[in-house]
Amino acid sequence: MLKRWRWWTFGALGAGLALSLGGCAQIGYLGQSVGGHLRLVAAAKPVEDWLADPELKPALRERLQQSQRMRDFAVKQLHLPDNNSYRRYADLGRSAAVWNVVATPELSLTLKTWCFPIMGCVGYRGYFNQAEAEAYAAELRAQGLEVMVYGVPAYSTLGWSRLLGGDPLLNTFMSYPEAELAGLIFHELSHQVAYAADDTQFNESFATAVERRGALAWLQAQGGSAEGQNYLKRQARREQFRTLTGGYRARLGALFSQPLTDEAKRAAKAQLMAELRVDYARLKAESWGGDSGYDGWFTRANNASFALLSAYTELAPQFEALLDREGGDWPRFYAAVKSLAELPLAQRRMRLQDIKNTGE
Repeated sequence: MLKRWRWWTFGALGAGLALSLGGCAQIGYLGQSVGGHLRLVAAAKPVEDWLADPELKPALRERLQQSQRMRDFAVKQLHLPDNNSYRRYADLGRSAAVWNVVATPELSLTLKTWCFPIMGCVGYRGYFNQAEAEAYAAELRAQGLEVMVYGVPAYSTLGWSRLLGGDPLLNTFMSYPEAELAGLIFHELSHQVAYAADDTQFNESFATAVERRGALAWLQAQGGSAEGQNYLKRQARREQFRTLTGGYRARLGALFSQPLTDEAKRAAKAQLMAELRVDYARLKAESWGGDSGYDGWFTRANNASFALLSAYTELAPQFEALLDREGGDWPRFYAAVKSLAELPLAQRRMRLQDIKNTGE
C-alpha cells in the first residue's frame, strides 16, 4: 500500500510565530520544526537546475519533467495557486519528510490535539527526526494512550514558505505511480486554497476530494492510458478498504459510547479487532488475489489509526458532492469551500451533510 498519510505541518514561519508559547519542552519542539523545515527548504533547488545536470538519472529526469506538466495542469485546469510551490526539488536522503505522532485514549476514537497560535489546533505532532517521534510516542504510550507513528512523504505550509522558495517536490514521493503523484501535488496545493482553523477533518477531506477528482481529470487529459485503468483499480481497492474499516470504526465508536465498565469495553474491543482481521483476510483472499499491501495497517491497527482514517476521508464525499453541485467549476467550488471554512464548526458540519443528502 502506498504511504497515503499526509498531514499539514506548519513549517518554519508558522512555528516561528508560535514560539511565544513558552515552556522549554514546547520551545524545543518548535525549534526542531523550524530547523527541520529550513533544512528541507535549503536542500531544494529549481527543477530546471536539476534538468540541466547531464548526469541526472533518466528516470528522475522524466519524473521531474512530468511533475512540471502536472504543476501546469494544476494551475490551468484545476485553478490551484500559481506560485513557486513544487517548482523545486530536494533529495532528503530519507524515506519521509516528517514523522507524525497521533494518539487517542484507550477507549475513544477522539484524537489528542495540540494547539498553536495562529494555526489553531491539530490532531498530530510532527517530527523531522524519526527517533524523536518514536521517543515522544513512547511517552504517550506510558500515559495509557494508543499511538500511531507514520512517515509523511509531503506536507503543506499553506503558502507560508513562498518567500523561501515554496513547498518543494521531494524524493519521498517522486517514485509514486503517475496518478498518485499528480494527486499528491493537487492535494497539497489545495491546502493553500482554503483552511479552517481547528478542523483537521474539514481541511484534509477537502484536499482528498481535490486529489481524487484532480487525478481523474489529469488521467483523462492524458488520453486514457493503461495507468488510468490501474488507478481506478487501486481506487476501488482503497474504497473497499475504507468500507471495511469504516464499518468497524462505527462499531468501535458505538461500543465506546455504551454504559459498560472499562473491562467490558476492553473485552468487546478485542473481539471486534479479531473479527476485523478475519474479514480483512477474507477480503484479501477473495477479492484482492492475496495482495498484502494493507497487511501492515491491519497488523498495527488501533484507535489512533482508525481516528486518522476518519480525518482524511470522512467528509470527502460531501466535498465531491459540492463540486458536482457547482457543475465541476473549480473556482466556484473553491469559493463555496472558503465560505464553509468561515462558518462555526457545528454549522459547517450541518451544511456539508445537507450538501451530501440533497446535492444543494
